[in-house]
Amino acid sequence: MRIRRNLLAIAFFLMYQWAAAQQPATFIGQRSFEFKDSRRNRPLVTELWYPATEAPVNSDKTFSPFIRQFTRRNAGLPAKKLPLILLSHGTGGGRLTLEWLAQGLVKEGYMVAAVDHWGNTYDNKIPIEFCKPWERPLDISYVLTALLNDKEAGAVIDNTQIGAIGFSLGGYTVLALGGAEINYDTLIHFYKTAGRKEIETPEMPGTARFLDDTDLLSAMHRVPSLKDTRIKAFFAISPALGAGFTAKQEFNAIDRPVYITGSAADSMAPVLSNARHYHKLIAGSGYYEFTGKTGHYAMLGESIDDLKKSDPVYFADDPSVDRKKVHEQTIKLAAQFFRKQLK
Repeated sequence: MRIRRNLLAIAFFLMYQWAAAQQPATFIGQRSFEFKDSRRNRPLVTELWYPATEAPVNSDKTFSPFIRQFTRRNAGLPAKKLPLILLSHGTGGGRLTLEWLAQGLVKEGYMVAAVDHWGNTYDNKIPIEFCKPWERPLDISYVLTALLNDKEAGAVIDNTQIGAIGFSLGGYTVLALGGAEINYDTLIHFYKTAGRKEIETPEMPGTARFLDDTDLLSAMHRVPSLKDTRIKAFFAISPALGAGFTAKQEFNAIDRPVYITGSAADSMAPVLSNARHYHKLIAGSGYYEFTGKTGHYAMLGESIDDLKKSDPVYFADDPSVDRKKVHEQTIKLAAQFFRKQLK
């Protein structure tokens, strides 16, 4: 009888340990990488978030204008291989502006890597770079290669379970990585006519002046294939540049799962010409739309009150909108999608 009780106790202990190992991470680790694509002369600062067992220390608890969970800087990497989600920020944003999304996915068991798209960030605005959307998928592919080749990070990335998620221009970015082939002539015509507001963004007013730049136009017709077959699933949040697509054939190269979200009140990337339009053209794509007055920038991080007052366009929502709940729903949709598709 005593032996039986001991065996039962051991069995329950092992079951407890197994169950604990399946629970989402309590802590989040964070590391920075300074990659550089020398061929394109593009610095690609990248942030990596991942499940960690070490709690943040006092030096990690620094001020941020965004509401966020403190992370453990340079915490030990996971003991087992995990899926990786590549994250692309919106135009004029940055690798940290969607940290809420990265942290939410880490809590679901993923590693998340976000890159600063050089020349198209809030702290490094190069006007003509705002007109080169093809550089962004190339950035993501380069960073993916660099992470896989990194001695430490590469050892814990499950290269059979890699996904991509992006917001706004980052939404287009992940669709391009999936195989979407934009028609730049169609896009420029749209910008010069009905779509001027979509090129003249608050992040970089005056961008439309480059639409006749001969070097830029020439480069648009020399863009290489942007599809990355290492990425298995694509999640686009309020994707932009939808007007550059007019036919289902432009998505024929997409042979992996796609999910799209939009916001009915989005005035920067209106759903009729963007999120809904993409969904209509991409066969088999999933779709979710936020109703009411949820705007484009509700996808940026929740901020402190001072930032809401100084930059209301980006951080203050209509009183009917709960940005936190919008984020929670987005994380839920993304986690469900990747859990199903990254197998």
